[in-house]
Amino acid sequence: MTAARRERVTVVGDGGWGTALALLLVGKGYPVRLWGAFPDYVAEMRRRRENVKFLPGIPLPEALELCDDLPAAVEDATVAVAAVPAQFMRDVLGRLAGRCPRGVPIVSVAKGIENRTLLRPSQIVTDVLGRVPVVALSGPSHAEEVARGLPTTVAVACRDADRARRIQNLFMTDRFRVYTNRDVVGVELGGAVKNVIAIAAGICDGLGLGDNAKAALLTRGLAEMMRLGTAMGARRDTFAGLAGMGDLVTTCMSPYGRNRAVGVQIGQGRSLRDILEGMEQVAEGVRTTRSVHALARQRGVEMPITAQCHRVLFRGKDPRRAVGDLMRRAAKDEGR
Repeated sequence: MTAARRERVTVVGDGGWGTALALLLVGKGYPVRLWGAFPDYVAEMRRRRENVKFLPGIPLPEALELCDDLPAAVEDATVAVAAVPAQFMRDVLGRLAGRCPRGVPIVSVAKGIENRTLLRPSQIVTDVLGRVPVVALSGPSHAEEVARGLPTTVAVACRDADRARRIQNLFMTDRFRVYTNRDVVGVELGGAVKNVIAIAAGICDGLGLGDNAKAALLTRGLAEMMRLGTAMGARRDTFAGLAGMGDLVTTCMSPYGRNRAVGVQIGQGRSLRDILEGMEQVAEGVRTTRSVHALARQRGVEMPITAQCHRVLFRGKDPRRAVGDLMRRAAKDEGR
């Protein structure tokens, strides 16, 4: 039996990212189950062999098992991938409490912070399931490109080096390169905060503010990410890597980015409510803006871009006024 056959993977969440990762692993020869929350939609995917809603145009091979029974989906898995948005992770994983196979690593690929608890995805996993092994996977990785086999590079973070290497080997291909990292806090915070900055970047584009403004926004957004991360125990250099700067650039520049798309429409004058009502997929940055803003206040960390984004999204502040307030802040040293 080959190494690929020894691992059995369940991907929890049939959104674009979960589906893309399931396709990658099936392509390597692993037995893979992809779980979806809605039985009618799972049945449609089985019939059409396509995830029309979240990853249109990409065929789903017969080798990929599609299921809607979560406990059954994980009962013989050796690895489970948690690919549901951070705000829904607690409810979904709650169905597995006391039923998850002992010792099975949970690979969290969510990029957000839970609103009520301000917990990172890996913390939500252990809060719900107890002392299970958790690995975080993050980086510049649009599902659409991964599913098409375009070159992509990510980081997997775990304090246990052997476990990190196991997950590295699980996902590694000649088109999907994986680095290990022991800074779980930094990798997860990078993935969350970049979605907030991506909304702000979209607002810049929607307002037509130009390249200079957007470059400054990304640079100062990265500085905010670093300040919050180091205050929470992350390594500063993590944010210069794939899960920080790498993911930030991709999310703020790409036409695929849902968070950037929200910002563009806000900059063009649409209301947040109307935008969200018309979206099929979740823009994690919207709710995560609340969490990151709360974390910054809790930790006493200055995050002016995040604060202005929060006011635009949830207090109805005019985006142009928010830009003006950022530009008129007191002069300071760049390193502070």
